[in-house]
Amino acid sequence: MSREKNWASAASTVVGVMGDPVRHSLSPLLHNTAFAELGLDWVSVGLPVPEGAAPQALAALVPLGIAGVSVTMPHKRAVSELVDECTAVARRLEAVNCVINRDGRLIGDNTDGQGFLEALGRGTGMVPEGKRCVVVGAGGAARAVELALREAGAAEIVVVARRPEAALGAAALAGEAGRVGSAREAPECDLVVNATPIGMIGDHSKHPPVVPAEALGPGQVVVDLIYEPAETPWMAEASRRGATVLGGIGMLVHQAAAQLERWTGLKPPVDAMWAAARAARG
Repeated sequence: MSREKNWASAASTVVGVMGDPVRHSLSPLLHNTAFAELGLDWVSVGLPVPEGAAPQALAALVPLGIAGVSVTMPHKRAVSELVDECTAVARRLEAVNCVINRDGRLIGDNTDGQGFLEALGRGTGMVPEGKRCVVVGAGGAARAVELALREAGAAEIVVVARRPEAALGAAALAGEAGRVGSAREAPECDLVVNATPIGMIGDHSKHPPVVPAEALGPGQVVVDLIYEPAETPWMAEASRRGATVLGGIGMLVHQAAAQLERWTGLKPPVDAMWAAARAARG
């Protein structure tokens, strides 16, 4: 069945993205593009769920026959405590971004780290094994990146964050490779990741980038997990100084592709999803 020529029906399998707000989310577009490419009678929709309402939303999935949901802010931590079972990754992160309805049993997973690594490889060719890395931030996205880098064999993962307790917790995820450090170490590292909102559209903070772009240059890979705008001023300046730069849209596409694979068991059409993301952002 071609999803480009047929509307969803009562027989269609439904998944969704659960969060608040969700109107801006590209996840339904990415999932629906993949379903069309695969010829599946599936549909992905936005599910606006206000903060505090995750228990009611999760309880409705099984009786409504919803096959799974992508979970975004502010529900990732709450959902990790509500599902029947968490994968090892979701349990370590204490955060779920993907729920799979497996015969009435809700399984919580987290595909953010996988999405980051796949985007990094596709966009820059970098393999983190043996590399020195700096990750700015200790929130959910940062923690997913830090754990993923550890699993990928990074030699050192330096966590830079304003809150000491959060920084210590994030560094602990990286095991022996992780430690709390400072932005001054970035010039000596192979990979520098910004996992904070500084620079994104709608961020009205007056804070400058934690790692000055002037400190970056040739031989380094610089990643900003922000995807709106496609190129932040920090990325542009780092690129001008010779660094290889990567924005956040790749992580978004690849984590969504991993979710689709969890739900359907099929290999996701990543190229089609990339094309849809680029077209949506002009």
